[in-house]
Amino acid sequence: MIKKILVANRGEIAVRVMRTCKELGIKTVGIFSDVDRNALHVRYADEAYYIGPSPSNQSYLVMDKIIDITKRSGADAIHPGYGFLSENWEFADRCKSESIIFIGPSSYAIKTMGDKISSRKAMIEAGIPIVPGTKEKLETEEDIKRIIKEIGVPIMIKASAGGGGKGMRLVRDANKFAEAINAAKSEALTAFGNDDIYVEKYIESPHHIEFQILADKHGNTLHLCERECSVQRRHQKVIEETPSPLMTEELRQEMGKYAVAAAKAVNYCGAGTIEFLVDNDLNYYFLEMNTRLQVEHPITERVTGIDLVKEQIDIANGLKLKYKQKDIVQHGHAIECRIYAEDPENNFMPSPGIVRNIIEPQGLGVRTDGYVYKGYEIPMFYDPLISKLISWAIDRNAAVGRMQRALNEYQVTGIKTTIKFLKQIMICEDFVKGKYDTHFIENNLDFLLQKENRDFDCEEIAMIAAYLEYNSFLEKIKPQTNFSNQQNKWKDFGRKKGLMKL
Repeated sequence: MIKKILVANRGEIAVRVMRTCKELGIKTVGIFSDVDRNALHVRYADEAYYIGPSPSNQSYLVMDKIIDITKRSGADAIHPGYGFLSENWEFADRCKSESIIFIGPSSYAIKTMGDKISSRKAMIEAGIPIVPGTKEKLETEEDIKRIIKEIGVPIMIKASAGGGGKGMRLVRDANKFAEAINAAKSEALTAFGNDDIYVEKYIESPHHIEFQILADKHGNTLHLCERECSVQRRHQKVIEETPSPLMTEELRQEMGKYAVAAAKAVNYCGAGTIEFLVDNDLNYYFLEMNTRLQVEHPITERVTGIDLVKEQIDIANGLKLKYKQKDIVQHGHAIECRIYAEDPENNFMPSPGIVRNIIEPQGLGVRTDGYVYKGYEIPMFYDPLISKLISWAIDRNAAVGRMQRALNEYQVTGIKTTIKFLKQIMICEDFVKGKYDTHFIENNLDFLLQKENRDFDCEEIAMIAAYLEYNSFLEKIKPQTNFSNQQNKWKDFGRKKGLMKL
């Protein structure tokens, strides 16, 4: 059984994984770059090792260093978290060759599902519905013209590798695709080192719905129901919730079976996510598979009561799943808001800097997965996600209300955050009614970015002035609370009591 795990990550996900390890009595090893020397995950780990300079390509992405530290620390397994090396099939292979347990799927599954073209082929063979489009990478403009004649416009040109919306371009005019091809290939080459592209039919105003999968090494695979991830900005998720407001029980059963079949098609083992696009007529199409733990996994944990990190570790230990599909039941409703160090009023520019103060919300039905503390400096080298705020309640309306309360309690000063932007989403009529799709933010951007009546800059200046005035007041009254005088009075009192032999 695994006794010590090196967490090959940083930030909130490193702390999240270590928490479960501590509950299981498993020792943890952290790694840190120059800028992360004082990070929370370093303090939380049982032991921590320096991994290199701040840029991730010189630290968190260097396989040799991570393998070396794993061996030196005596760890017998690596948990990759999400991002960095979590979906790198070569790293999974390297761990296996070094006799280190990789807490994740096989390199074959990562490689097959990591490439969009090969995953589309695998899904076609398994009978999973996919978005109409190409089955091979496209080499020439003539290929694109041929496909446009077959499926019509609009189309989406996509990079075969990677994700996160990079290397994607929408084409609505059949005669104007050349520029989009060049832009998509260039962006894909820069982001992923691979400029292979393919084409899909563009689904107008879809929902982005995903199913959480668990699969053990004994052939047992099940799903933990869906997450609705349609509130996105530039193809990046902002808010997730479960159950989906769009979902019916019949549709859940049907899509869940396809999600399990998709995982089995690549002999998947571990925790993973099958993502679908769903149109207004409830037609659904396989989009991609994430072969790792998702950022939004806490909402699934909240409604099912299942610790997904614990399940990952149990599966890596070769244990059988303790649940059958009939045991998976959703209780209540959960919502997750991603809190970023970004300035929404300045085109969501990253906002690194020192956190002067932070007050995280608490109370019934509220969970915060974060890593930031007062005085911590948000570095400019990594993803600007600073925490995830999760609300839970017995139904959706109550969960929305609880999230509104939690966001109002959340205070961060010293840097800009997306908290105010998220507050606006929580009171936006379309979101409150659950009537939204992937275009929700762009359709409501004016409302979401409107300034509140409060002037935060003036408020901060007023608070600083009050603080200075208070300190000035303390200085003025200092002679009246002179400690030495008080001490002398107590001494005098003691002497008198002594003389009185009390």
